[in-house]
Amino acid sequence: MPHPSELNPLDRARRKAYLRLLPLLFLAYVIAFVDRTNVAIAKLTMTKDIPGFDNAVIGFGAGIFFLGYFLLEIPGSIIVEKWSARLWIFRIMVTWGIMASLTAFVGTPIAISEWIVGGINSTFGRNLGVPEFQFYAVRFLLGLAEAGFFPGVLVYLTHWFPAKDRARALALFLIATPFAQIVSPKLSFTLLKIGTTEVVDGVTIHHPEVLGLEGWQWVYLVWGLPAVILGFVILIWLPDRPKHAAWLSAEERDALENQLAADRAHASRRGHLSLLQGLRHPKVLLLSLTYFLAVTGSYGVMFFLPSILDRWYQLKYDSLAWLVILPPITAVLGQLVVGWSSDRTKERRLHTVVPILAAAGALALAPLTQGHLWLTLGCFMVAMGGLKAYQPAFWTMPNLFLTSTAAAGSLGMINSIGNLGGQLGPYLIGKIETLTGSFAGGLYCLAGSVAASAVVVFFLGVGNKPEVGSAPEGKQ
Repeated sequence: MPHPSELNPLDRARRKAYLRLLPLLFLAYVIAFVDRTNVAIAKLTMTKDIPGFDNAVIGFGAGIFFLGYFLLEIPGSIIVEKWSARLWIFRIMVTWGIMASLTAFVGTPIAISEWIVGGINSTFGRNLGVPEFQFYAVRFLLGLAEAGFFPGVLVYLTHWFPAKDRARALALFLIATPFAQIVSPKLSFTLLKIGTTEVVDGVTIHHPEVLGLEGWQWVYLVWGLPAVILGFVILIWLPDRPKHAAWLSAEERDALENQLAADRAHASRRGHLSLLQGLRHPKVLLLSLTYFLAVTGSYGVMFFLPSILDRWYQLKYDSLAWLVILPPITAVLGQLVVGWSSDRTKERRLHTVVPILAAAGALALAPLTQGHLWLTLGCFMVAMGGLKAYQPAFWTMPNLFLTSTAAAGSLGMINSIGNLGGQLGPYLIGKIETLTGSFAGGLYCLAGSVAASAVVVFFLGVGNKPEVGSAPEGKQ
């Protein structure tokens, strides 16, 4: 690798952007993803401690996060484009950290909760419990708080990285999600033991409560509060655009901004679309459908993988903690390889389709492996690997035919509509398990959804030709 002094100003600026921006954004996304998904582990004792909680309740509550998430996705991405990524991400992290921490107190008797639930039950003839309402409410508010973070970062990266770097930069950012699944389970399962009793080698061991709180409550608190702290770090550290970065020399700043301007000029030759035109663009709608179908499978597996392994193999928490990190390892490798290959070949469509198809096949095979632990793990490794690996190529597609505000709004729309699959997937697998007592039917449904997403993007006609020139993502 050349010494920094041997690089031209543009390459020095690109190098600094990688080193200064991506680690902080990566860490923020790790914490965001853990706060979003740690219910998958917390539920293992949460359902035992709170009367009325079953897989259907957990599945619906886990997914209702995405209804709140849906509401602010498009405005959030436009705010980053037009106003300030630094201030918006700061706001997001502080509020989501607070909401994530409040999940620890689901089931606590609160008068207003009882009053609201009483009104809902009498008005709609429901039999909703207070803890269920609290869980649904805090998950919805968590989604509302986090909305705009992911598409906002996607827009932010276009302010810093030239077209030829974007899939690679995206890959480095996106591996935060499988990385979170690798590093968080061991700590979360350790916390989960608080307030429980286990038998180890014939010896009964009681793990006392800490400060009167159970283990599942500490899972939410320990992962929620750091988001608030990191929000203030981002407020201080993250520059909105190259012109605000004191760590770039004037020469480096000019070189980077000139390249970004050239990319935008190349893109504008395809014609300018308004925000509304971009949101109504048929390709944006089809990309939204693609993402919705893929996310349905992704989050359905993610929220229930610990429960599936626990049901099929009756494993101790220590064993589960190690096994659930194996699928995310393949996801990290897949994202890095696909991001590198997609940038090298300038091809996006097949780099999206092939990993998704592999995931669909693995999900369809998984129920047939029950009783064979390593075959089961192999299927989930391929499934989760494929459902992460396609994303670096997929998220470059909107910039192939949209620019500026239209591109920013479309990223928010694709992510918001797509993430509604995060509501459907967990609810689907949880409800089917509650009705049938088996996870097999739910896994087959997820496999069908994922396969359908591959079909949609294959016939979309975006990213199927190698790109040329210095376009944001090239000329079709």
